[in-house]
Amino acid sequence: MANYLIITEKPSAAQNFVKALGGKVGSFEGNNFNITNLRGHVMTLKEPEEMVAPDLQKAYKSWTLKYMPWNLADFKWQRTYIRSRNLRTGKSESSKKLLDELKAESKKGYDALVIATDTDPSGEGDLLAWEAIDAIGWKGQVLRANFMDESPKSIKAAMRDLTDVTDKNQHGAYLKGESRNRWDCASMQLTRIATTSAKKAGYKVVAREGRLKSVIVWKIYEQLEAIKNYVRTPYYEVKFKDPAGHVFGRVTKDGDVIPWRFATKDEGQADMAQYHSSAVVNEKHQTRTQAPGRLLDLAGLAAVLAPRGYASKEVLATYQKMYEAQVVSYPRTEDKTVTPEQFNELLPLVDRIADLVGVDKSLLTHRQPRPTHVKAQGAHGANRPGTNVPADVQSLKKYGDSAMAIYEVLAKNYLAMLAEDYVYDHVTAELQDYPNFKTAFNLPIKLNFKLVYDSYAATRVDDDDEDGQAGALGPMADPYLHEGANKKPQHPSTKWIMAYLEKHNVGTGATRVSTLSEMGKGQKAMLREAKGKLTLTETGNVSAVMVKGTWIASPKITKRLFEMMDEVGEFKMTVPKLLESVTQVVEHDMPIMVANAEALQATLGAPKPKPVRKVSEKTTGTFKGEEITFAKEWSGHKFTDEEITKLLAGEEISFPAKSKRGKDYTAVGKMAKQTFKGSTFYGFKLNPKDRK
Repeated sequence: MANYLIITEKPSAAQNFVKALGGKVGSFEGNNFNITNLRGHVMTLKEPEEMVAPDLQKAYKSWTLKYMPWNLADFKWQRTYIRSRNLRTGKSESSKKLLDELKAESKKGYDALVIATDTDPSGEGDLLAWEAIDAIGWKGQVLRANFMDESPKSIKAAMRDLTDVTDKNQHGAYLKGESRNRWDCASMQLTRIATTSAKKAGYKVVAREGRLKSVIVWKIYEQLEAIKNYVRTPYYEVKFKDPAGHVFGRVTKDGDVIPWRFATKDEGQADMAQYHSSAVVNEKHQTRTQAPGRLLDLAGLAAVLAPRGYASKEVLATYQKMYEAQVVSYPRTEDKTVTPEQFNELLPLVDRIADLVGVDKSLLTHRQPRPTHVKAQGAHGANRPGTNVPADVQSLKKYGDSAMAIYEVLAKNYLAMLAEDYVYDHVTAELQDYPNFKTAFNLPIKLNFKLVYDSYAATRVDDDDEDGQAGALGPMADPYLHEGANKKPQHPSTKWIMAYLEKHNVGTGATRVSTLSEMGKGQKAMLREAKGKLTLTETGNVSAVMVKGTWIASPKITKRLFEMMDEVGEFKMTVPKLLESVTQVVEHDMPIMVANAEALQATLGAPKPKPVRKVSEKTTGTFKGEEITFAKEWSGHKFTDEEITKLLAGEEISFPAKSKRGKDYTAVGKMAKQTFKGSTFYGFKLNPKDRK
């Protein structure tokens, strides 16, 4: 019998382990256990200058370009505690307290620590667990519990099949996570280079550059520039149309010069003079089928929901809460299919799920595993509904604004594979006198899965419609002059950028969503996301121009970096070898960024002037025997001489004021010593509200 200390990733995960194993402390299949938890990452890499020898600290702290690229052999890769704000108390807290408690607990006679953090494709869960294990100085056995999700069944299965990972240098998932962590730390050189160069050009922004951020920001900028520079160029060509509206035209490969297109209407009409009405011949009908579309990943889900007004950060946060309640499956999966076991687990629940989201159960007749959707290989399985089916969709609101929409889309997308194939008539024909003029279109016969959910249509970026005009072909078609134009580039959107990243195989679905979410946060945001449409901030525009022509903005290079991190996890590449690529990227990109900075003003115009901060008038007086200086104004109210006298005497004053929302109220308070961002000051302090 062994004694295990089970380390979960967060309090909610610990609670799910408690439910699965029957208590916080107990016995499972002959082994004793105690369940504890981290709070995500509890350690972080120190600043670069803190990880090198003292005589090198000045160089590694500097943002001056002459000190780059760094010699990564100088780094000791040390970590320190994380300080974060406690959302409940509002106070800043260090992770040291949690780690001290974990260290004390680990000394109570345990035979092994069990890593029970998320089993995610990036190795993040293994990395944050080892950060804690190293911090407490544990030297004993370490085991890994790999679970599909946080359901009792998965947790119990994981505890029955623990893997020994005592040697972290032989733990592939940890090495993958650590290699990514070190790469991202070392690549901050690119942010320093871009920011320093941009500031010299007058742009006081932090140009955050990274292996996925730079790809995204450059592609959005490039698309916005294409829209800005778009000039509609009409063309004219002869086409034919029959009485039912079917159009007959000539087709060439994309990119080919089309000799029968003319720049002017007169040229087009002259060409049309040589054509006459023609009979429609060689009409052919072929019954075809189309299987349901693939299961959506997190990026696809975010893309579908964005036009409804749900930003990536909202979808990401809400999905995580729903996953912790097992209402939906694991978010950060790379799988696009489910395993037979996962399929069979959800099969008895599909009728309840269908009723919940308003799907006609009579459509769900294909209840055998489809080889396109169900495969033996896989880990967490594709994003799908969880085994905890809610009583009604309204109850999902507690998880977040987008919860009902998330569940509806995921459920319908999953249920669609249980419907039959779409059946349609593929019709082709040509003109007797001009056989190069052809038509082809599809006519629906049985919609089947399309009546449940059509992920093809939901994620398609272009607006091409495959279905054609109904009605009988021919018997004759008449020539007409068709006016077309070069297509205007579409506005960048969440769906559009997700499709681009997937096409180039850059990052996982979850990574794409989390990166896009991060890029839109705070005052230093690079982009804005509004109902799925993406625009760039000044910081985003500067960051984009700075990476023009660089490797860090290349999807090909970024894809290769992700592949190399996979290779580290598979022991095909060492961490030091991977980090050589950082130096190669910096050496290549630094001179390009310097040159790009010189073109910033010509490209973007003069930088926006920073708003001048209003400085409040100060006054001096004696308060409690101490001479103090304080602001003569508070929230737009300028204190009278009488009010200043009362404040210095420690008396309470009141005056009319307006809240941030413009509501009138009476401000009541007195002089007090206060703290803001670590600095103390004296000033008027509003009395706390009475709590009833």
